[in-house]
Amino acid sequence: MTSVLIVDDQVLIRAGIAALVRATDGLEVAGEAATGEEAVDLAAHRPPDVVLMDIRLPGMSGIAALERILAAAAPPKPKVVMLTVYDLDQYVYAALRAGASGFLLKDTPPERLLTAVKQIAEGEMLFAPTVTRRLVETYARQGEPVAEQPDTLDGLTARERDVLHLVGRGLTNDQIAQRLVVSIATVKTHVNRLMAKLALTSRAQAVVVAYESGLVTVGGDPRPAPGPPRLGPA
Repeated sequence: MTSVLIVDDQVLIRAGIAALVRATDGLEVAGEAATGEEAVDLAAHRPPDVVLMDIRLPGMSGIAALERILAAAAPPKPKVVMLTVYDLDQYVYAALRAGASGFLLKDTPPERLLTAVKQIAEGEMLFAPTVTRRLVETYARQGEPVAEQPDTLDGLTARERDVLHLVGRGLTNDQIAQRLVVSIATVKTHVNRLMAKLALTSRAQAVVVAYESGLVTVGGDPRPAPGPPRLGPA
């Protein structure tokens, strides 16, 4: 059973989502919160699998609540999906950087929202990696100030850097496996390891780091795409 914490200051939206979740097999409501403070408290007392959180909340913002929930949670950490009115909301970029697994528009059809919750709970991408890349490039072009990120990728192996590079370019695990001529399981292992080394909580956050570290650049690529696998272990 996948537990869902619903966070929105608008009671009708919150109640509507809760009703949908309760009526869906395999899903249950872990709690409802109207503020970021309430969300942090509820997540601490009953850790949810997925958090659906309004990106703009009174008092503590949705992004601040996201950061506190992820910082306090023990593994496996909850997957946080931000709810927003605009798909290019400037706060979405900050949320992805902070560890959100993705975002949904508030006018998303009910069926799509429920499917998204199940996908996220199973560890899948909420939307195509290319969507994340377009969003990141939009704000990278504007020179938005960025939060502190790992100032070096030196802790990554050469192959992990290759994988991060391709994740940043918007490739799926299947596409990365084909490009590097390795199995999908091997790609997943490299993704998990690099995310652990960089203390990342979502694949979307990995895309942001790939840009902010300079591994991938807007409108171009400072490094050639990785070629066939090197001799020796992957």
